[in-house]
Amino acid sequence: MRPLAVIGNVNVDLILGPAAPWPKAGTEIIVDHDELRVGGSAGNSALAWQALGIEFDIAANIGSDQFGRWLAEAFGQRSENWPVRPEKTTLSVGITHPDGERTFFTTTGHLPRFSLADVFAVIDGLRLRGGYALLCGAFLTDDLTREYDPLFDWADSHDITVALDTGWPLDGWTEENCAATRAWLSRSGIALLNEVETTTLAGIADPIKAAHEIRSHMPEGAIIVVKRGPDGAIAIGPDGLLVSVEAPLVTVVDTIGAGDVFNAAFLAALAKDEPLLSCLTAGTEVASRAISTLPRSYGGPTSVEEVVS
Repeated sequence: MRPLAVIGNVNVDLILGPAAPWPKAGTEIIVDHDELRVGGSAGNSALAWQALGIEFDIAANIGSDQFGRWLAEAFGQRSENWPVRPEKTTLSVGITHPDGERTFFTTTGHLPRFSLADVFAVIDGLRLRGGYALLCGAFLTDDLTREYDPLFDWADSHDITVALDTGWPLDGWTEENCAATRAWLSRSGIALLNEVETTTLAGIADPIKAAHEIRSHMPEGAIIVVKRGPDGAIAIGPDGLLVSVEAPLVTVVDTIGAGDVFNAAFLAALAKDEPLLSCLTAGTEVASRAISTLPRSYGGPTSVEEVVS
């Protein structure tokens, strides 16, 4: 199996809900469930790998408070070299709604101070050679994002394929954010996007045509994946052919981190050199299980093997 690592945002998520309708200012409502858990795109993907029994490294930083220590404890030895920033740990409060969607309130916290030096404090390029690095949270990790060019240079020099999932820009898909993302995709071997991101970046309404357009500007042999939620997922592989899968029918409980869980299961199957269709199937199956269970379940260490077999 090829080595795996995730680089990006790890923070605390406090999930409350469901809430409907949105409460008026100055009032209080009672919700049915709450969960305090590791969050952030990198954190969500890492939790999925951990539950699936996948070996991986995770590069992140934490704040200098009790939440930072709690995040580090969740990953044991994998977090031993995480840099500690003087800022408080970033906290996201996610309010879920009956349809499975959610609203986030997030503090700035430690995430903007995540840097390339922080990555190198954890990730050994020689150990990751020939593997995949999932890069996420671009619009939250300000210091690292400014150093993406040398990060891509480092990945290229170690034969590491970058799988990019930028997440949603806080100020929306402005032309500046679109241009930056297109530049990052031009150096990424794998793009992991949702449907709105794909059509917005390409400026094309049809997601399949949009995916082809984006892939045409990526490196030769690149893979682009479009995550379509309840409609499953599509991908265009190194051969330029389109593959697609449908998502299982499930009762949605909590969609927070669904795309991150998909990324983890997809890359775990890809690292085993599974066919692209099997990788898509793994992603949709494990993500569907995660969003339909409370407490969240990923299925256990054999799930990826069961899905792709």
